[in-house]
Amino acid sequence: MAERRGRRDGIDTPRTPGRSLRPSVDTERFGRVSENVARHIGSWAFIMWMTIAIVIWVGLNLALSDGAPDPFPFIFLTLLLSLQASYAAPLILLAQNRQADRDRVQFQEDRARTERLLADSDYLAREIAALRQALGDVATRDYVRSELRDQVDDIITALDRHATEQRKVQRKSLRRVERSVERLSELGHDDPV
Repeated sequence: MAERRGRRDGIDTPRTPGRSLRPSVDTERFGRVSENVARHIGSWAFIMWMTIAIVIWVGLNLALSDGAPDPFPFIFLTLLLSLQASYAAPLILLAQNRQADRDRVQFQEDRARTERLLADSDYLAREIAALRQALGDVATRDYVRSELRDQVDDIITALDRHATEQRKVQRKSLRRVERSVERLSELGHDDPV
C-alpha cells in the first residue's frame, strides 16, 4: 500500500493538462475550410464539373450494360450524390453561420461608430450654438462693413451738402459783387479804380 501512495499514476491523480480524450479541433481552420468548400460548391464551375461527371457515369454504365459497376437504377450514383449533399449542407450552414457572426460584429462596430459620430455632431452643434450666442454682441466683418458704408454715405452726403452750400454762398457773394459793381456804375464811376 505504501508503494501505491508513492506512485502518481493512479486514479486519484489528475491527468496532465496536455492529455485529453477529446480530439482537439482548430475551429478557425475548420471554418476557413468550410467556407472554401461552400464557395466552391456554390460556383458554376462545380455545377458544370458535377454535370460532366454524372453524364460520364451514366453514359459509361449504359454502354457497359452487362458488366456495368452501377446498372440502370444507378443506386451507387444516388448514394454518392446523397453523401455529397449530406456533407455539403452542414458545410454551407457552417459557412453561413461564420458569415452571420462576421456581419454581427461588423454591425456592432458600425453601430458604435455611428453613435460616436452622433455624439460628436451633437457636441459640435452645442459648441456652434454657444459661439453664436457669444458672438451675438461682437461686431462681425459684415456688420462693420455695412456701418462703414453708412458712414461713408453720410460723409459723401454731407460733403455734397457742404459743396452745394458753398456754391450758394459763392453765388450770393458773386451777386453781391455784381450788385456792388452795378451801384458803382450807377453812381458814375465807370472807370475801374
